[in-house]
Amino acid sequence: MSRKSAVIWAQCAVVILSILAVEISCRTGAIDNRTLISPSDMAVKLKDRLLSGEMNDDILQTFATVGTSFLLAVVIGFLAGIIIHAIPRLRRALDPLLASYYSIPFFVFYPLLIAFFGLNKLPLIVIGFVFAAAAMVLSTLNGLDRVPRSLLKTARMMRLGRVQTVRLITFPAAAPYLFTGLKLSLAYAFIGVIAGEFILSGGGLGYSIAYAYNNFDNDTMYATMLFVLIVATAMNGILHAWEQRLLRRRGRP
Repeated sequence: MSRKSAVIWAQCAVVILSILAVEISCRTGAIDNRTLISPSDMAVKLKDRLLSGEMNDDILQTFATVGTSFLLAVVIGFLAGIIIHAIPRLRRALDPLLASYYSIPFFVFYPLLIAFFGLNKLPLIVIGFVFAAAAMVLSTLNGLDRVPRSLLKTARMMRLGRVQTVRLITFPAAAPYLFTGLKLSLAYAFIGVIAGEFILSGGGLGYSIAYAYNNFDNDTMYATMLFVLIVATAMNGILHAWEQRLLRRRGRP
């Protein structure tokens, strides 16, 4: 067994054993069902809600908001990273702000967002965008910083144009870091939107969890939480597999 396979099996074992421990604790009464229901009950309730269509509207609303925030963050964050990298003075001014960006509690601004945009999806899109954009900016800067100077000198020696240099050298060299930015941006957009729905929305998965919590509906609350956990894990796993595939292709002679 390879080292990579051993790591994957170890991770799976930790997850399975953790789920079994929670299941046994709930079934034996070590954990009160009024506090936490068993994972099997969560799965059954989630299946019933999905088959009945109860969650369809919330899923569509959350995914549409996350997708919009993510796309805006990737496009604007990528362009902003290029501009900041091209202007050293601007970068020196913004570096301290970017370094401390995620220490700012953005949710304290939600009353202002409601005042500016109203009670609709726009405040949630803004929150998701604000959370995700900085990750793309930082990853873009990181990728551009790590383009080997020897390759850029080679491009100049071969008299490549700017477009050819970007297409053949800059973008391929920075691609792994840009992909990291995509992964982080998607994660942060998801976190920002779900959290924002707790306080800003009248619909969506976050709102559904908060509503069930306020009404002591543990079955619905934990089933929705399980769905969010599964979706987040699946998205991260797909992006990770895609990244590994690109890295393997990149390493081929």
